[in-house]
Amino acid sequence: MPQLAPINWLFLFFLFWFVVGLSSTLIWWSFKTEYKIKSINNMNKTSENDNKFLKSWNW
Repeated sequence: MPQLAPINWLFLFFLFWFVVGLSSTLIWWSFKTEYKIKSINNMNKTSENDNKFLKSWNW
């Protein structure tokens, strides 16, 4: 098995973590839930049925 120069190991290291970061970002982006902020004036006009569609943070 041929040996790699240190610069090639650094390139492979950064390439690996770039691919891992890009993949995890794309997976997170595809499962991301949209959250909308409603103003106080609009909340007073909405009914209870509209509030069941609002998403809340899990934490």
